[in-house]
This record gives sequence, structure tokens and C-alpha cells, in this order.
Amino acid sequence: MPETATFRRHAVLVDRMANAIGIDLEEKVMEGQLDFNGVSDAVLNCTGCCCTGACEIWLEAFAGGADAPPPICRNRELFERLKAGKRA
Repeated sequence: MPETATFRRHAVLVDRMANAIGIDLEEKVMEGQLDFNGVSDAVLNCTGCCCTGACEIWLEAFAGGADAPPPICRNRELFERLKAGKRA
């Protein structure tokens, strides 16, 4: 099982990715479009990624915003549903 530091790192990556594509995860939770388990699942899903370095490079390159997450993102489908206004 991943360590606490790993969970924290990936929680930051999930939040940064969501923000980069214009999604406020806290707002989505308050709107009922996503629950806390969904956020936890996204972080856990992210911990299984072997491309965190590439993710961080992408996040730096698209700090000003992007339309969609990169194809390597393990949470791409989740983010696309949230961006489309669908419940995750």
C-alpha cells in the first residue's frame, strides 16, 4: 500500500490536474457531482501511475490552463465527465 507521502503527492497532482482543466473538485463535491469517495478513488488511481514525472512536466507546461488532461492521465475519463457536467 502506498505511503502517506505518496498519497499526499498524488492528491496534489489530482488537484493540480483538475485545476489545470478548469475543474474545482471542492465545488463539484458541494454540487453533488462528485462525492468524497470519488476524490479518494481518483487519488488512489493516480498512485498507480508510473508517469508522475511526465504529469508534473505537463502541469508546468499547461499552468495557464488546458481543455483536457493528457492522454496519460489515469483520471482522464473522470475529469471529462466532471467537465461535461455529468455525475462521476
